[in-house]
Amino acid sequence: MKLLKPLCLSFLLVSALIGNTQYADALISESNIPDTLTAPKYNWKTQNEPTRLQFKKLVIPTALITYGALTLGKDENKGLNAELKDELWSEHPHKFNHADTYLQFAPAVSVYLLNAFGVKGQHNFRDRTMIYLMSNIFVNGIVYPTKKLTHRLRPDGSNYNSFPSGHTAEAFASAEFMRMEYKNVSPWYGVAGYTMAVATGYLRMYNNKHWFSDVVAGAGIGILSTKLSYWLYPKIQHSLFKDKHPNTVIMPTYQNKSFGVSMISKF
Repeated sequence: MKLLKPLCLSFLLVSALIGNTQYADALISESNIPDTLTAPKYNWKTQNEPTRLQFKKLVIPTALITYGALTLGKDENKGLNAELKDELWSEHPHKFNHADTYLQFAPAVSVYLLNAFGVKGQHNFRDRTMIYLMSNIFVNGIVYPTKKLTHRLRPDGSNYNSFPSGHTAEAFASAEFMRMEYKNVSPWYGVAGYTMAVATGYLRMYNNKHWFSDVVAGAGIGILSTKLSYWLYPKIQHSLFKDKHPNTVIMPTYQNKSFGVSMISKF
C-alpha cells in the first residue's frame, strides 16, 4: 500500500515524458543539450511553415485518456481508485492544500517569465500566446462537456463533476507548452513543467477532489490539447499573417472564473 503513491506519480511523469521521443533522446545524450540558455534565433518564415502531425506522439496522451475512460461505470470504492483514496485521505484526514489552484498555471507563467528575463523560447510573444490560448480552448472544450456527460461523483461527494480533472488537464497542457517552447534550449525546462503538473494531479487526489483515473485522463487531455495546438497554429498563422511582422498582441485573460481574450494592436 505504501508503494502505491510513488508508483502512481511515477507513472504519470514517465508516461508523459516517454511520449516525446526527441525528449528522451536529449536526456540520454548530453550532446543534444545546447551549451547556452538561448534558443535558436526566431525565424519568422520558418515559423510560418505548416508542420505535420506525428501520430506516434499522440499514443501516450491517448493511452492516458483511454485508461481513465475504461474506469467509468465501475465501482470507485474498489481497485486502485479506492486504494489511493484510502491512503491519501480516508486513513489520514487533513486540511486542504490550495496550491493546486495556482500550480496548474505555473508552467505557462514560467514560459513568460523566462522570456521576460532573456531566455528565449521557440515562438515570439504573439505566437506563443495564441498557441496557449488555443490549448486552453481545447482543454475547456473537452473537459467541461465530458464532466456533464460522465456525471461521476467526486470522492468527497460534493458534486458529479469528477471526470476528468480540469486542474490536471490545465496543468499538463501548461507543462507540454513549456516543454515545446524550450525543448531546443534544454530538456530540463520540460522536466520542471511536468513536475509541477504531476504535483497538481497529486494535490487533486490529496484534497479528495478526484479519483486517480480522473487525474490520469486529465493529464492525457492536457497533453493532447497542446500538441494539437502546436500542429494547428502554423496552418492558421500561415493563412492569416503570411510573412507579415507581428504588430498585434493577443493575450488570454482570466477573471471571475471566466476565460477571455484581450488584443492590443499597433497602427
